[in-house]
Amino acid sequence: MGLAGGGNKIDVLGLIIYLLVFGTIAGYIARLLVPGPDPMGFGATLVLGIVGSFVGGFLGYVIFGEDLDQGAIQPAGVFGSIVGAIVALLIWRGTWGRRARASLR
Repeated sequence: MGLAGGGNKIDVLGLIIYLLVFGTIAGYIARLLVPGPDPMGFGATLVLGIVGSFVGGFLGYVIFGEDLDQGAIQPAGVFGSIVGAIVALLIWRGTWGRRARASLR
C-alpha cells in the first residue's frame, strides 16, 4: 500500500523536474534559433519551454496521432519541446512582443 502511493509521488516529482530541466533547455534553444531580440529573463524562458513542451505534445498528437490513450494535452520529448517552444515564441512575438518592445522605448 505504501509503495503504490510513494511511486505516484515520485512520478509527479519526476514530471516536474523533467518540465523544469527540458523547459529551460527548449526555451533557450528556441530563443537561439529564432532571430531577433527577446527581452525575457530566466523565468519567462522557462515558461516558454514548458508551454512549448505542451504545444509540441499537442502537435505530435494532431499530426501523428501518437499516444491516443494519453490525450491531446501532454508534454513532448526534447525535439517536440523545441519545435513547440519556437511556435510559442513566434505566437508570443506576434501578439505581445510588439507591446513589450514599444514599452522598452
